[in-house]
Amino acid sequence: MTLLEVKNLSVGFPTPDGVVHAVNDISFSIDAGETLAIVGESGSGKTVTNLALMGLLNSNTAQISGTARFQSHTGEIDLLGIDPNELQKYRGQDISMIFQDPMSSLHPYFSIGDQIIEAHQVHNKVDPEVSKERAIELLGLVGIPDPASRITSFPHQFSGGMRQRVMIAMALVNNPSLLIADEPTTALDVTVQAQILSLLKDLQREFKMAIILITHDLGVVAGAADRVNVMYAGRIVESANVFDLYAKPAMPYTQGLLDSVPRLDRPHTNRLSAIPGQPPSMISLPDGCSFAPRCSRISEVAGSKCLTALPELTLRGDHHSARCFIGEGVRA
Repeated sequence: MTLLEVKNLSVGFPTPDGVVHAVNDISFSIDAGETLAIVGESGSGKTVTNLALMGLLNSNTAQISGTARFQSHTGEIDLLGIDPNELQKYRGQDISMIFQDPMSSLHPYFSIGDQIIEAHQVHNKVDPEVSKERAIELLGLVGIPDPASRITSFPHQFSGGMRQRVMIAMALVNNPSLLIADEPTTALDVTVQAQILSLLKDLQREFKMAIILITHDLGVVAGAADRVNVMYAGRIVESANVFDLYAKPAMPYTQGLLDSVPRLDRPHTNRLSAIPGQPPSMISLPDGCSFAPRCSRISEVAGSKCLTALPELTLRGDHHSARCFIGEGVRA
């Protein structure tokens, strides 16, 4: 069953120098129980996309268009068209988000228990003791030792990995059907990263929820995602299941991201490959392919087509699409 279907989402931010086109006409969907990874460099539009879905962008400073049909506990709603006050009834209950910096997301003056209890009380008219028991239960589920006593601790008394676990507990306290995880392993060491990703997988099975995993690291997604959307300059440039993406990347940008990840199954070299150049200005995007100035394969396309025409997102195989003139019209 399709849980969320986003169509033609665009987000712009007016500035004195012009409109910053952060997200440009993207469409995607996610099924119940599925994990969809959204991958790309910083500034590619990953987080803005999901902040728009959560209704966390200021309507006075952001220009948002498109639709996002979501199957909530009350029926289908449009996350982008619903009244902001009405959306609060669903945010934190049907759809939750884990932010990438738990230290700035958790309030330093309140115990972690108080913060989880408040998240539960907002959507459940129950006795505070019931919410406290729920908070202790969730802290235990995410691996916090001795949760009954740690519930009175403050954020600064936890390590980075433990704070991230607290954020996960808070996001799941109301059994959401969709969890958005924004760079959940950033600034954590490799061992803790693996623990957090494994925890999310276990909790996904426990709660039967879908996950949108936002990351810049394709190495993180290999064992965590079912499908991957690769974003560049505010657009989806490739979309495929995780196995096809790693085996047959169709977009040179995706190949560049894969080449920048250390691999144990390849000959050792002194330096990792890097994508040359810088992403384009989001105020004045080029007429053609946004990646063309950085693309090492631009000579494979005749003339100056890459610089003057924007490639469409076209099928390259079953459920595998790419926005590139190389191999366009050829299906695997």
